[in-house]
Amino acid sequence: MNLHEYQGKELLASYGIAIQRGFIASNVDEAIAAFKRVNEELGSSMAVVKAQIHAGGRGKGGGVKLVKNLDELKEVAGSIIGMYLKTPQTPGGMEGAGKLVRKVFIAEDSYAPDFSANKEYYISVLLDRANAKNVIVYSTQGGMDIEKVAEETPELVLHELIDPMLGLLPFQARKIGFNLGLSGKAFKEFVSFIDKLYKAYVGSDADMFEINPMIKTGDDRMVAVDAKVSIDENSLYRHKDLEESYDKLEEDPTDLEAKEAELNYVKLDGNVGCMVNGAGLAMATMDMIKLIGGSPANFLDVGGTADAKRVESALNLILKDPSVKAILINIFGGIVRCDRVAAGVIEAYKNIGDIPVPIIVRLQGTNAEIAKKMIDESGLKVMSAIELKEAAEQVGKALGI
Repeated sequence: MNLHEYQGKELLASYGIAIQRGFIASNVDEAIAAFKRVNEELGSSMAVVKAQIHAGGRGKGGGVKLVKNLDELKEVAGSIIGMYLKTPQTPGGMEGAGKLVRKVFIAEDSYAPDFSANKEYYISVLLDRANAKNVIVYSTQGGMDIEKVAEETPELVLHELIDPMLGLLPFQARKIGFNLGLSGKAFKEFVSFIDKLYKAYVGSDADMFEINPMIKTGDDRMVAVDAKVSIDENSLYRHKDLEESYDKLEEDPTDLEAKEAELNYVKLDGNVGCMVNGAGLAMATMDMIKLIGGSPANFLDVGGTADAKRVESALNLILKDPSVKAILINIFGGIVRCDRVAAGVIEAYKNIGDIPVPIIVRLQGTNAEIAKKMIDESGLKVMSAIELKEAAEQVGKALGI
């Protein structure tokens, strides 16, 4: 679950980390009030207007702008709120439709009074699955596209593996500080900063914390100017406060529909819709589709309860994709009997009505023969199979391969 920048900063602040402070606004009047608070309460004569969407690279699309007075604030906030912001990380990139900006964060100018006195750094904490450890990724090239830095100058992106059983050890925090070229007060500030950041990462059950940039101010303080935070959704049962930060409006409508139906769905770029129970079977099914010359249009795991309602929800999701030319339902009946799945498929088909693409149903396991007979005698435009190879061949015929 992704958090907005302002929500991520609130989380960082709760762990004692210095952040770029500000106030959220959803219209121009609220932005004006927020700007005045930045002036009066935070003592910043200027403010930064930052679009709040779940995507990085906002500055490249015009979603982050510095304003010097109230007139500029009105103009900038009015142009950003309601715009469809295009960044390299929004769907379709800079050539896509962009994402609607519903809120802006009116933040203090953390670089004042002397911009040149500040130094930007990149710092993130995430999971290194290959090494089964957490990892801190850091660089002196903060404020830039870190992927580009890693590609062109990989020696400037450093990694520190953290044993999750031991946590971030003091010598590791100091090592990172030394590698960033810090000294004196700034070094001590950073050691405290990175210790708190790691505790925030672990304490919130996060998938990732990315601070880009973290700045060293002119008076040697370390401040998180941005915050990109992703929380492990499986942990939300013990983080009710974070669960309330979930913004449904930032989700892709199809992904949101799948989540609300408790379906594991991932959109792909192929032409064959897949409905399967079990991740391993799903991978094998997609491999078989590729072998016969097709291409999977999605990964969709309905889980162990493939009843009529669940099958109907899954079919509706698949049919939203105009690139789907055939649908393969591949269910292994272990806990759930194949005849019950067949009954669910038949009922779902009747509820949906005329389905414009061929459907191939492969049911294997308990009562598979009974299920095949039910499908064959249903009178619906559904082809049945027992072996996966047979089902794949039927998909190939449906696609004209």
